[in-house]
Formats: sequence, C-alpha cells, structure tokens
Amino acid sequence: MVTPERERAQKALMDYLAQQGLRKTSQREAIVAAALSTREHFTAEELHEMARRIDRSVSRATVYRTLPLLVESGLLRELDLGGGLKRYDPNFLEHPTHNHIVCLDCNRIVEFVDLNLDIVALCNAKRQGFTLQGKFIKIEARCDRLAHEGRCPNKSD
Repeated sequence: MVTPERERAQKALMDYLAQQGLRKTSQREAIVAAALSTREHFTAEELHEMARRIDRSVSRATVYRTLPLLVESGLLRELDLGGGLKRYDPNFLEHPTHNHIVCLDCNRIVEFVDLNLDIVALCNAKRQGFTLQGKFIKIEARCDRLAHEGRCPNKSD
C-alpha cells in the first residue's frame, strides 16, 4: 500500500534524480514502485524480482545501480542484519527511529520503537561530546516458539 508519505517520497526521489542529471525511466519507476509496495525488508535480488513483476524489462544491473540512489535520497535505508546480505528497509520514512530484532533461528525481522532507547542514545552521544545524527540498534535473539515447541512457522526446513 502506497501511503501519501510514500507518494511524496517517490516524487522527491524523481526530483533527486533530475537534480543528479539522471533520466526518469520506466525501469527506475518500476524499481521505486516495487520498493514502496512492501513493508518487508528486502535484498537487491528480491527487489529485482518484485520490480520485474511490474516491468519485465528491469535488469539486475539497473536494480544495483538504482539502489544507492534510493539510499542517498532517503527513500530506503541499507542495513546489515547479518547473514552476509545487505537488506533494504523501506520503513524509515514513517518510523525513522525504529529498531530491529533479528531471530538467529529463522531470520525473521521484527521492528520496534522504544523512546527510552532513543533517549539513551541521545544522552550517551551528548555525554561523549557528540551530536546524535541517527542510531541503528539490532538485537539478536532466538525464537522462543522453536525452543519450546520444536518448530517455528517462519523457519524453512
């Protein structure tokens, strides 16, 4: 679902591309539409698959060249959540201070907002003589359901 905030972000991205002297192409539009169509974190390969459902002509190379533009423009945030893959988070537009819990068993990613963590980050930065520009908190955890029941609906065998 594309919210009004995401529509504004899409327009801002197209303006950003124009400022950078880059053309607005149907492939880039498909990539942006795909990125904005989900709330799930995704890899470059997953974005390529989503974009190709919109426009079959989207190439893997175009996705890889477009992703840094999406990050630079603020539309996506690049994350290292483990597993050796970069993931992209489309949810920072609506929730710029959210955090992540990553399940070490099933790789499920859960987002949460905690104002106490925001205050702690701000206070620690100030105490050390810094001005906070952002924070990234990743909590690694194990799936309780897997531990208690021996199965997890998110884990593929």
